[in-house]
Amino acid sequence: MNPRGHTTVNRRHFLKAAATLIALPKLESLASAAEIAAPAKKARNFVSVGSYLGLHQNAFFPKEVGRDFTMPETLKPLTDHRDSFSVFSGLDHRAPNGHKAWTNFLCGNTPNAYSLDQMVADQIGQDSRFPSIQLTAGTGEGTKAMSFTKRGIGLPMIQRPSVFYNQMFMSAADKSRMEHMLRSGKSSLDNVLDDALRLQKSVPSRDRDKLDEYFDSLRSVEKRMEHQIASINDPVPTTDYRLPDSDPITPNLLMEAETLMYDLMALALENESSRVLSMFLDGLGQVFSIDGEPLKAGYHGLSHHGNDPAMIRDLVKIERSHVQCLSNFITQLKEKKGVDGRALIDDTIILMGTGMGDASRHSNRNLPTLVAGGGFDHGRHIAVDQSDPNAPLLGDLYVTLMQKLDLEVGSFSNASRNMNQLFS
Repeated sequence: MNPRGHTTVNRRHFLKAAATLIALPKLESLASAAEIAAPAKKARNFVSVGSYLGLHQNAFFPKEVGRDFTMPETLKPLTDHRDSFSVFSGLDHRAPNGHKAWTNFLCGNTPNAYSLDQMVADQIGQDSRFPSIQLTAGTGEGTKAMSFTKRGIGLPMIQRPSVFYNQMFMSAADKSRMEHMLRSGKSSLDNVLDDALRLQKSVPSRDRDKLDEYFDSLRSVEKRMEHQIASINDPVPTTDYRLPDSDPITPNLLMEAETLMYDLMALALENESSRVLSMFLDGLGQVFSIDGEPLKAGYHGLSHHGNDPAMIRDLVKIERSHVQCLSNFITQLKEKKGVDGRALIDDTIILMGTGMGDASRHSNRNLPTLVAGGGFDHGRHIAVDQSDPNAPLLGDLYVTLMQKLDLEVGSFSNASRNMNQLFS
């Protein structure tokens, strides 16, 4: 019995005893090893949200472990949804530190590797109009990507809500233009492939591996274009939802863009335009006004707070606003129904996190992580002791998420287990 009155089970003793449990009759007080080993009900959709400038750990992680935790400051907007999400501390990929390694969020131990969302999209996304959709809210410095193909090619992100909206609810004229663009692009790609094949015959063997990677990248693009061409005449959904007259794409309108993107993601899941969506929350020097009060510094500067209490206070205001947007999204998914009549929140796994554990120190350890929806047993703070050599990695959680989506997978990056015994 732990200090909070909850029974705890030593994992080693449990696994050692699992074989004897098989011989026992089914008792209400005991779950079989098979029940603990894999989640039961499957989810259909996957949404990932990543914050480039991190999430301040002290305001994100609850102080208590288990179900009866006090809602930390950043997560307070989720108070009404506490039974629909779980928060994790102590997880990371043992990845390098620094902003250049931020993509470990979905890629694991190796930055720019095959990302979690694309692994999922390659398995379950092909039956949708859009196998995956990559979005971004806010602008920052340089070109970035959060999603990467199997060959490590970063996928472009849609920044304008109007572009996402018009793709999802395109008119007949838009469809005609899109088909022309896709077929023209396909013809150009065919010419590039022909030229590359001729080049392959004349280069030395040491260069052929590079060309093989190039071919794989081209074929990946070709496959996506062929899917879009094949689905161009599929029925297009309609909606009463209307966007504002202009796109909120200036840096200081990040929250407005984020709100619209969440609205559109909810619609995309509802009308089954896509089952796999990701959103990148960028940021640099923009100064926000939260509740009508301008903050003392830009977003990037606040994330490098140097433990200054006033800067941390303003940073947490921004991050709490991100969570408020997420809370509104969860509310929508509770109200909308999926194809089987279940609330979309039960069909959809939402992963919110970051590749930056502490932006002020450029540390990629102990990544703030939250999982909502998907039919999991939620409502807990699951804390992992990183000093334990057998402690799970963030990739082990990702294996559990993929198994919940009915993917046959047992590893991710440098992780080779799952967390089903802790989270199912």
